[in-house]
Amino acid sequence: MGYGRSMVDANTTTTWLTQEAHDKLTAELNYLKGEGRQKVSAKIAQARDEGDLSENGGYHAAREEQGHQEARIRQLAAILESAQVGEPPTGNQVTPGTLVTIYFDGDPDDDDTFLLGSREVMGLDDSVDIDVYSPQSPLGAAVLGAAPGDTVAYSAPNGKPIEVTIVEVKPFAG
Repeated sequence: MGYGRSMVDANTTTTWLTQEAHDKLTAELNYLKGEGRQKVSAKIAQARDEGDLSENGGYHAAREEQGHQEARIRQLAAILESAQVGEPPTGNQVTPGTLVTIYFDGDPDDDDTFLLGSREVMGLDDSVDIDVYSPQSPLGAAVLGAAPGDTVAYSAPNGKPIEVTIVEVKPFAG
């Protein structure tokens, strides 16, 4: 854990990262652009030297790995391009990086607490036992910008409207 908190300011496209999270993502990007690219290029060259590429599983696997690596490089570059290092603005509105407690359809006994954000950007690993919803998900988009006491609605996959009431909003401490 300990990668720090990151969030996207609801009014801009700024991605807020702690210094630790920024350093981790920058180090990964630098590795992938340097040593990572060299390693996958060497795998491709070695597989190419083995002959017929149409039936060369090693070649196709190395090319697929290269594609995944290049996609990750683009993803990291986009995150870091809009990054601000420091603490985001605070308040009682739901923003990415906040822990949100809601209840469903007017029933205070049917509640849920989740993190609004991205598991990856937030630096969370699979051992963190918390639901994470992106701001682009139906529930995430509905609660974004809401404050405790607000009731918002979104459509379930079957088209049924679901109302949720915001109970509590607090920064996620990781």
